[in-house]
Amino acid sequence: MKKFLVNFTQWTLFAAGIAACVGASRVLHGDGAHAATFGGIAVSLFFGFLVMRKDPLKSFLATRPVMWFLFLFNGTVAVFAGLFVHGAQGVGTAIGMGLVSIGAGSGLLRGRTESAGRHRGVDPA
Repeated sequence: MKKFLVNFTQWTLFAAGIAACVGASRVLHGDGAHAATFGGIAVSLFFGFLVMRKDPLKSFLATRPVMWFLFLFNGTVAVFAGLFVHGAQGVGTAIGMGLVSIGAGSGLLRGRTESAGRHRGVDPA
């Protein structure tokens, strides 16, 4: 029961952080909206990190099809955001999505070298 409550609380706070990021400007105006947006970003990043480290989600995100999807999709969005979204928002989106794509690509390469080492009988660790 304790594990369920911890998981439920973390997922709820992650979703609340995302909601604060998306909806703060609709409800609040001025500096309050900016503070709520940045607070929501911080909360969603922190609790998203905690949720991601749990085993079922961590093992799902490490599968090759998911890594390929993240690499290709985020790379494509980064290119199109850089070309079609103007100003700081386009640059920020392109950088963020590009970083996710690079991270997924490095995970694909790392998985490839580890599997190649196993085929040759070499322990990658």
